Amino acid sequence: MIEHRSLVNTAAAYRREYRLDRFPVRLLQLASFSFDVFVGDIARTLYNGGTMVICPKDDRIDPARLHGWIRDCGITVFESTPALIVPFMDYVAEHGLDMSSMELLITSSDSCSVGDYRLLQERYGSQFRIINSYGVTEAAIDSSYYDEPLALLPEKGSVPVGKARLNARFYIVDTHLNPVPVGVLGELCIGGPGVARGYLNRPELNAEKFADSPFVAGERLYRTGDLARWMPDGNVDFIGRIDHQAKIRGYRIEIGEVESQILKIEAVREAVVTIREDESGQKALCAYFTAARGGELPASELRSLLARELPGYMIPSYFVQLEQLPLTPNGKIDRKALPAPEGSASGGSDYLAPRTPLEAKLTEIWQAVLGPVTIGVKDNFFDLGGHSLRATMLVSKIHKELNVDFPLRDVFRCSTVEEMAQAIARMEKGSYAAIPVAETREYYPLSSAQKRLFIQHQLEGAQQLYNMPEIMRLEGPVEPDRLEAALQQLIARHEALRTSFEMVHGEVVQRVHPQVKFEMEYCSAVEEETAELVQGFVRPFDLETAPLLRTGLARLQPDVHILLFDMHHIISDGVSMSILVDEFARLYAGEELAPLRIQYKDYAAWQQSDVYKERKREQEAYWLQSLSGDLPVVDLPTDFERPATRSFDGAHHEFEIDAVLAKRLHELAAASHSTLYMVLMSAYNVLLSKYSGQEDIIVGTPVAGRTHADLEPVLGMFVNTLAIRSYPAGSKTFWSYLEEVKETTLAAFEHQDYPFEELVERLKIKRDVSRNPVFDTIFDMQNIEEKEARFDRLSMTPYMLDDLEEAKFDLTLFMSEVEGGLTGGFHYSSKLFKPAMIQTMAQDLMRVLSQISEDPQIQLSRIECTRQSAASQKNSIDSIEFAF
Repeated sequence: MIEHRSLVNTAAAYRREYRLDRFPVRLLQLASFSFDVFVGDIARTLYNGGTMVICPKDDRIDPARLHGWIRDCGITVFESTPALIVPFMDYVAEHGLDMSSMELLITSSDSCSVGDYRLLQERYGSQFRIINSYGVTEAAIDSSYYDEPLALLPEKGSVPVGKARLNARFYIVDTHLNPVPVGVLGELCIGGPGVARGYLNRPELNAEKFADSPFVAGERLYRTGDLARWMPDGNVDFIGRIDHQAKIRGYRIEIGEVESQILKIEAVREAVVTIREDESGQKALCAYFTAARGGELPASELRSLLARELPGYMIPSYFVQLEQLPLTPNGKIDRKALPAPEGSASGGSDYLAPRTPLEAKLTEIWQAVLGPVTIGVKDNFFDLGGHSLRATMLVSKIHKELNVDFPLRDVFRCSTVEEMAQAIARMEKGSYAAIPVAETREYYPLSSAQKRLFIQHQLEGAQQLYNMPEIMRLEGPVEPDRLEAALQQLIARHEALRTSFEMVHGEVVQRVHPQVKFEMEYCSAVEEETAELVQGFVRPFDLETAPLLRTGLARLQPDVHILLFDMHHIISDGVSMSILVDEFARLYAGEELAPLRIQYKDYAAWQQSDVYKERKREQEAYWLQSLSGDLPVVDLPTDFERPATRSFDGAHHEFEIDAVLAKRLHELAAASHSTLYMVLMSAYNVLLSKYSGQEDIIVGTPVAGRTHADLEPVLGMFVNTLAIRSYPAGSKTFWSYLEEVKETTLAAFEHQDYPFEELVERLKIKRDVSRNPVFDTIFDMQNIEEKEARFDRLSMTPYMLDDLEEAKFDLTLFMSEVEGGLTGGFHYSSKLFKPAMIQTMAQDLMRVLSQISEDPQIQLSRIECTRQSAASQKNSIDSIEFAF
């Protein structure tokens, strides 16, 4: 509902801002009667005593007839979309037609490319005024326009939407309505007298789209859903719709950002990017474009130019050249009418395709790891979205498919299909040994990881420490019987969900039950009770009673439910949870799943085999060498004396790294031929060195532990922890130190199968009940490949609640990539640290990251922190587990 005063405000502002009192207003009316622009046309003409000339529908797309209306009626104001105006004005220029009556030309309702706008200004800017306007119906049609001198126009991309005018106020905010800095992406919100009262009889939509302003008392804001950023000159740069975000292969991608980069290519005139799905349901980016000068524009050329500005995962998999982009009746680009791309995601016929059977096979393996992304033989694995976890998966698949034991470090050295094929061709072939199916027994041995968890579960205060809750919000018609049936199918499919643990002859064993009793818990609640509901749902498991899984369904509204999962870590890990949710959704939809060849108990039995024990012996020597001599204890300054025995009481502090700094860190990783994980790990070690005053540091880091290809679809606990030792001496440059961390990390990952608890025993470390063995601090780069589960007629989104406050270690740094930036958090022991200390530590981590990204050659001793070397100010098997 637009109030009368809001429209009057817009009309009065049009007169002032568009200078409609300086010439007779004769406006050519093109918009549909149902479009808000039609109301704006009335406000611009009748409010100013002008004339509105209604153009027949068929004449709008005929440039000759359209010009006839302008000429014959002496039109002074012409507003439409760039898709209509630009080709029309090209026609006018080509035929030398008279436009002498024109006073004001307005491009609106869709983004306009800088190239088109510049050409309009160069041709006609001296004859009449040209502006690019922006607005939304919910803020009374228009709120801003761009009207800067041509010299200030950006070089490439889309024309900015300008500064807030027409009595409007602009705010660019994050999801919590906090303002974001210049250059950082956020949601554009509009305030001022033009903002509508709301949607009639739509209270839920009003709550979602309108908010009380935290900036001006009594002001009402409209959340546009548009992604934008402040420019240094105060103008607003429109990027695209927030709902045009895509999550592809774990990366959140703003397709407006991709469109903007394509439009910066001089040879491109128009561009639009969409999300397409292949036959298997995998998402991929598809770019549609028109050429600025006609003719064929090779896709490989576009890919090459985009690769200079975008990471590989943001480069479209498909490129489709069109003579012109399809339009809606209102002159906007019609995304629904864009044709489906032909062929596979090859990025164009002239990309460098595999030339040999080995290159073709490697491309196929890469595709399985990276997803539906364009892969030419000269493309870099890490530019296409590869990271350490994916590299481990790649090595495992190469071993299985090609019978070659390809070293993990060689993925970094030979990071293209071409280089990898050449290296593999020189290697000796071995034989791939599948994990055998164990003979049927009454019970089975535990894996190394399960032993660790079983012992930890017995410690005082740790009974809930390894619960793995997963909470999701379901919107749409829920069928509880189908949900429960899907869960029963999952339990029947995965033996881990039918496994219990007990002592037999003084040894812990696991027993796989043919059937278990399982019932879903049901209740009703209101939104405000959800946090309390979850707290009550997460409770200790009895490891002797299967299943070590519980689920619940809470009804909040008729079509809104909360789905609750809780599992014990001894039968699951982070990858397993991703598998579980994906398969649960597919079973709910009635899909049949391929049978599993092996189960977790087969893996546990395999760990007892001679083959596996030989593998462990080969890796043991590396770890004993790496951790030889006196092991350092990172002695951080604490606010409290260390308790005599470990406490699991914890708290957490979260922070964000903006997109600008995140991009610089990505560039540093690429320049050093490392990964973002290695850069962040190095920076964290520097921070610890500054706080402790030590130059010998050991930090724990979790690994997925699925180094054998047979384990990919199996539910269970596979996580291992690596003790990464490094030496951040002040005399080193960050660049040289990063190279050391890279080599150390690669070596550790190549020997990641050696169980940490056995390493503790071999090192003969003196037990200290107040500490963890080997290290007290963890770095965890969370990069689990989460699949987007889709339920039949249901939307499912994670339900964000504060983490259960716990601390498995003194200090844990979590980092993850999200929406173009990085998010992080410290989980810490509240018996050691106060919140103020951790907040300072987070700020210092930001300082370290900023300094190393600006000058990678900086000497470590010159890196500045708030607390410089604070060492002088300091007053059976333990756990290594994470949600990995």
